[in-house]
Amino acid sequence: MFSHLPKTFAQYCVCVCDSIKRTSLSRRCSSADTVHCPTCQGTGRIPRGQESKLVAVIPCTDQRLRPRHTKLYVALSVGLCLLVSILVLFFLFPRSVLLSPVAVKSSSVYFTHDGVQINITNVLNITNNNFAAVQAYNLTVQALNFGTVLGTVSIKNVVSVKPLSMKTVRCDAVTTAVRERSTHLNYCKKESLPVHILYVNLQISLTVFCLARYEQLSLETYEYIDCGANNTVPHSIQAAST
Repeated sequence: MFSHLPKTFAQYCVCVCDSIKRTSLSRRCSSADTVHCPTCQGTGRIPRGQESKLVAVIPCTDQRLRPRHTKLYVALSVGLCLLVSILVLFFLFPRSVLLSPVAVKSSSVYFTHDGVQINITNVLNITNNNFAAVQAYNLTVQALNFGTVLGTVSIKNVVSVKPLSMKTVRCDAVTTAVRERSTHLNYCKKESLPVHILYVNLQISLTVFCLARYEQLSLETYEYIDCGANNTVPHSIQAAST
């Protein structure tokens, strides 16, 4: 049939026919090894025997494999975590608890046969600057006169202070006793003096509990008491200079 044609062209036609036959055979073999994808509406094929394992065939160009808002979601998640961390640190960061003197509410003087007893009532302020409640324990007040201990009072359970608030504490019966043959007794009973001013140095300590930690507060104040008579008029006291 191709005898009148050049030899090279005849050989080319034979090669084309062989290629077509091999392609058809390959397609038949491929069809025999694969089946139609049950969820791809007949447009895809999956290996035979894996129909129950493969759900669908998704093309690599499918937009579902390349979400458009991934960077936005990651940025929002990181920003939200940073915001929560900052808020937690802001509200739970320990702040100061302040102990400050207010006034001497009253001082009562009692003369006995062997001395002078002075009962002093003080008012203190406990200021809580935290966003959590503060428990105050073990309030100790010691009264001294130029290094001589005149009396000590201790209160075990003091008060609970709410967040960002201030609580006034009344410390009753800080008792000082001046014994017989003492210079204090002679001074307080000396009738020639119009007033009998006694210098009293108060050393105050308080334990507070807040945010799972204990803190020891200390305060030193001084006041002047008229040990020759009762004085029930409230007056302010001053903190000792450091």
